[in-house]
Amino acid sequence: MLLSALSFSLMGICVKQVGSRIPAAEVVLARALVSLALSWWLLRRAGINPWGQRRGLLIWRGAIGSVALLCVYAALSTLPLASATVLQYLYPTFTALLAWLLLGERVGRRVLAAVALGWAGVLLVAQPARLLAGGPLAGSPALPAGAVLVAVAGALCTAVAYVSVRTLAASEHPLVIVFYFPLVAVPLSLPLVLLNPVLPTPLELLWLLGVGLFTQLGQVTLTRGLVGLPAAQATAISYAQVGFAGLWGWLIFGEVVDGWTLAGAALVLAATLISLSSRRRLLPQLNPGGEADR
Repeated sequence: MLLSALSFSLMGICVKQVGSRIPAAEVVLARALVSLALSWWLLRRAGINPWGQRRGLLIWRGAIGSVALLCVYAALSTLPLASATVLQYLYPTFTALLAWLLLGERVGRRVLAAVALGWAGVLLVAQPARLLAGGPLAGSPALPAGAVLVAVAGALCTAVAYVSVRTLAASEHPLVIVFYFPLVAVPLSLPLVLLNPVLPTPLELLWLLGVGLFTQLGQVTLTRGLVGLPAAQATAISYAQVGFAGLWGWLIFGEVVDGWTLAGAALVLAATLISLSSRRRLLPQLNPGGEADR
């Protein structure tokens, strides 16, 4: 889950580099094409049947994940990197609730504490007074309301996709789950791209390749993490992406890391450590060979 958080933060850098000119749907398509090729190669190399058993649910997971990705990329291209990331991190709360309602996963006190601390850290980094442009922190312009709503929609769709992965974990190999994501994303995003095609420059092609590579790595490690951990605990660990986003925003995009961001990062780190100290759930675990232990 930590490697997944790092990979997705690097993906965010790549999206920011092209997002001012390349439409979000085209970024999704480029990512899906790269991931589709890599996933097919990994499946063939491992000798795994790519089509899975619960194909209806696999297609649903791919569709809702594609919608989430479209929202996330649109938010990243419009909002500052740190703001887009912290709004995306509304999803752990949605995930914990949906996992309790749909999967019957018990949310223990340690995980609840981790979610609460992580949520508090996200609020500190986001600076709600600035988001609402109504308080003493509102020294800069308010974030676009439409972009904020898109980011929140992406967080909700992400939570639904993650709960779907937990459901599929009992019957599907992680690589099959990852494979269906781009398999569905390509036909879903292609019509949107044809409505407004933009020819990338050679440099933009490299950034788009980076989007595909880092998202693929993030998806593989994320899926393995969700297979081996309860959904609420896994997503609490992934709060680490907020810290990565703040670091890249400062180093690359010149975003100021103030006291609020540092305090939020400390709470996010505490949430990660508490979540890691929780007892692992003995459901399908991955052994070094990549197969699920029954």
